[in-house]
Amino acid sequence: MSFADHDAGAQPWWRDAGFRPALVACLTLSLAVGVFGVSFGVGSVAAGASVWQTCALSFFVFTGASQFSAMSVIGAGGSIGSALGGALLLAARNGVYGLAMSRRLDGSLGRRLLAAQFTIDETTAMAVAQPTRREQNLAFWVTAFALYVFWNLGTLIGALAGSAIDPETYGLDAAFPAGFVAMVWPLLSDRRARAAAVVGGVVCLTTTPVTPVGVPILLSVVGVLVGVQHPVRPEGMSS
Repeated sequence: MSFADHDAGAQPWWRDAGFRPALVACLTLSLAVGVFGVSFGVGSVAAGASVWQTCALSFFVFTGASQFSAMSVIGAGGSIGSALGGALLLAARNGVYGLAMSRRLDGSLGRRLLAAQFTIDETTAMAVAQPTRREQNLAFWVTAFALYVFWNLGTLIGALAGSAIDPETYGLDAAFPAGFVAMVWPLLSDRRARAAAVVGGVVCLTTTPVTPVGVPILLSVVGVLVGVQHPVRPEGMSS
């Protein structure tokens, strides 16, 4: 479904009063996430990447958590393999989102391939929150395009700023840790999420002195197992 897909004589989607609150939410979320793009741009340049390398990462990868993870490892002196491993682990959740969104998004193969690039936390959340299939499609694409623009614009601004000033002078070298805290904090309201965070943190801290840079992040993924909810057995089934 494209933005132009609507019944003849119907008002354009952007004037649809029923969709207007969702539209405002999509744009507001996209703008807020764009601020994190500024942090990523500053931190990436501080980690040793050039402006164009930083912008290329946001343009082609477009998944903030993985970008933050990869550049954090590289900035700390870790190997490309460790950086890539951690980034891929974080990006794996997008595959699960893809399964969920495949039942909600319409269109040709080309449109679905484009949607795969945009299937991340924010676009999925905004889409599944809508009551109808049409509004789910609209929310997904509005968030996708707005978020892509704001994220890449924020990255460019941050990268240019980071290359023009000394990030450590203004404390901007803490952009990556602060970004991770901001992303994780809302999830800690759940008991299993807190347990997973504690286990992952303990594993990371205890393995940092004895393993290469980046490896502790890979090992800390065992904390995720703590947060996995066990399936409920059907009644009458013995263990």
